[in-house]
Amino acid sequence: MRKYSEFLLLIAFAFLLVTCKKDNQKETILQGETTILVDQTLTPIIEDQVQIFEDQYKAKINIESKSEGEIIETLVKNSSRIAILSRTLTKEEANYFASNKLVPKITPFAKDAIALIINKSNNDTLIALQDVLELMQGKQPSKYKGLVFDNPNSSTARYLCELAGVKNLPASNVFSYQTNEEVIKYVAQNEGMIGIVGINYIFEPTPAGQQYLSKINILKIKSASDNKYYSPTQNNIAEGKYPLARELFIVNCQGYSGLGMGFASFIAGETGQRIVLKSGLVPIRVPSRKIRIRNQINNDKK
Repeated sequence: MRKYSEFLLLIAFAFLLVTCKKDNQKETILQGETTILVDQTLTPIIEDQVQIFEDQYKAKINIESKSEGEIIETLVKNSSRIAILSRTLTKEEANYFASNKLVPKITPFAKDAIALIINKSNNDTLIALQDVLELMQGKQPSKYKGLVFDNPNSSTARYLCELAGVKNLPASNVFSYQTNEEVIKYVAQNEGMIGIVGINYIFEPTPAGQQYLSKINILKIKSASDNKYYSPTQNNIAEGKYPLARELFIVNCQGYSGLGMGFASFIAGETGQRIVLKSGLVPIRVPSRKIRIRNQINNDKK
């Protein structure tokens, strides 16, 4: 009888350990594990954000870098519910989630830009946006051979298609690879081609892309408003002068208080906005500066 009681006690203790373990692994806004789908043109800045977030909280965030088209497809298939995009959801996409009784929470957190790059051998670093749009429309200005995108389903391809008023990339003079690093490498090795990349890959290059940056130039784009040419600098993006600037969003479709909510609050908060600022992008909210006032200055030299 005593052995039987000890056996029951052992089972109860084991059950308690398993229960506690499950409770510890439960996802909350600041702990647990989840996956975030990231527009591949924005991967460097999100990697920085995730690293600091994981250092501060008991959380594990897995990053899946995909094209914009792949992200939207994954979202609606319910295999992941958190995404980083350079646009909000369309009316049709929002209606889909509404039909599933989900109200996506969309948080803007930064502004970045699409950069146009060209081989270093091309001395002219000025370009009119109209020249790029003509290439997108199937025309070919004699000055350039063509455009190179990271992916036909990427946010950069979609963005320029909308500006040019076309539904798809033209069959001629426009090419695509799979990553921003491949675009940078191709432009560095080929003259006359204009590469289309997320500016984050210029400010924070990956090891694969770093070696080719010295062989490319970033083009200045002519603004339609004042006919001046602007580079994709933080200041020009913030002031709305650079023609190819865009806003970035975290889209949380979890439907509960999970890591999606916690990460959105973090990335839009003081620490997250400082990371955005240091990365070369433009934060939605300018981080505060702490000024310490001293009543006395010690000029003594030792």
